[in-house]
Amino acid sequence: MKAIMLMFDSLNRRMLSPYGCDWVHTPNFRRLAERAVAFDTCYVGSMPCMPARRELHTGRYNFLHRSWGPIEPFDDSMPEILKNAGVYTHLVSDHYHYWEDGGCDYHTRYNSWEISRGQEGDPWKAGLRPIEMPEFLNNPRDKTWLRQDWINRQCMQREEDQPQPKTFALGEQFLHTNHAQDNWFLTIETFDPHEPYFSSQRFKDMYPHAYDGPHFDWPNYARVTETPEQVQHMRYESAALHSMCDWYLGRLLDLMDELNLWDDTLLIVNTDHGFLLGEHDWWAKCTQPFYNEVAHTPLFIWDPRCQKQGERRSSLVQTIDLAPTLLDFFAVPVPPNMQGKPLRATIAVDAPVHDAVLFGQHGGHVNVTDGRHVYMRAPTRPDNQPLYEYTLMPTHMRHVFDVAELQDVQLAEPFSFTKGCRTMQIAARPGIDAHSFGTLLFDVQADPAQAHPLQDAQIEKRMIDHLVRLMRETDAPGEQFERLGLPVAEPV
Repeated sequence: MKAIMLMFDSLNRRMLSPYGCDWVHTPNFRRLAERAVAFDTCYVGSMPCMPARRELHTGRYNFLHRSWGPIEPFDDSMPEILKNAGVYTHLVSDHYHYWEDGGCDYHTRYNSWEISRGQEGDPWKAGLRPIEMPEFLNNPRDKTWLRQDWINRQCMQREEDQPQPKTFALGEQFLHTNHAQDNWFLTIETFDPHEPYFSSQRFKDMYPHAYDGPHFDWPNYARVTETPEQVQHMRYESAALHSMCDWYLGRLLDLMDELNLWDDTLLIVNTDHGFLLGEHDWWAKCTQPFYNEVAHTPLFIWDPRCQKQGERRSSLVQTIDLAPTLLDFFAVPVPPNMQGKPLRATIAVDAPVHDAVLFGQHGGHVNVTDGRHVYMRAPTRPDNQPLYEYTLMPTHMRHVFDVAELQDVQLAEPFSFTKGCRTMQIAARPGIDAHSFGTLLFDVQADPAQAHPLQDAQIEKRMIDHLVRLMRETDAPGEQFERLGLPVAEPV
């Protein structure tokens, strides 16, 4: 048996034709939906990039105990479990966060791995001479980072030199070389369509529009202050990169046809989260509550065992289910610490695996959905305290914890999933003002745009019951309950 996971970053469900979009060119996603099963109720778990990838490895929630960081020594890593069970695992990726302190040991869980450089502000090419840069619209980013991104782009003027095409080429090379062999798992992972929206002109030409303002393809993580014309321009830039992702997806589907991989190869096409493009008057993610544009994600799976194709699945699933699904496919036992469920029966007959799921970001709202309602529980205090990080790998995105953060480290008692290990308990510095947004409740079937928060005590009580039960099952630290004004052990 063989398996391929194709993972995009920030792939927007609402910009794909299988999910009802009629203006973004994504014919190969439509082709995929006709060849596989499309999931209609898939949600994120832990946000953003590396917390989501820890869930892909471990099949359990990250965000209640820790923020961004590497795989922990006590973690059960799905690629490593497969490797140890005799399944050859290979990663090709241009997701540059893997090569930073905060993601430094994910790729080494595989048998082998290859990288493509140059995404975003990846410190890739050196450029010491003065460089001519365009006028940027409303971009307060670190100018060194912005400059590095512009230096990288100058080295990628041909499409074949850009990270996404190079990543797909590496994946195709693996398949050409190894398709006749058995017992392997290939992860093809591209940072696209994550911002900045750097794509080839042939994809931009699909969205002709008048725009003569400053350079604008990289939105701030902030409220929208731009004009409607500028917002629409940004959406077209994002659409062009989504169409580029679609085109390279088509190349993979062509190769699966050519090499006759459909008979024995599991295919998962997924993402870590979506992205706001002006909806709710916001750009991006992380600062505001995780509305459906971010939290409700696309997912497609082809399972050669049941060979179901062109069908939809309404059952509630999420990121934590993918690790146990892959282990189950290769008949490898699922570790007891994994909270996700194998999706074999869900793919085949839409068998439910969850009545509710959690999602969120460390220090933000703690959210729960049952597929019909979404409940976003905000912290009760403006300072968002108490809040701690629990880790043996104290790193942030691009650097280790600083000395001041480590001056008052305590050792916590083991959690249920740390295999007897005591972790560091480190006071967190929450950068999210979740308190100001308040607690929110939505009926996402009746109000998919989440424009009209509900006030319904009965529904709220039911959703709080789900929330507290799942937090307890996750062995969330006591201060998370205190932060949210919820009981640790008593009835709600």
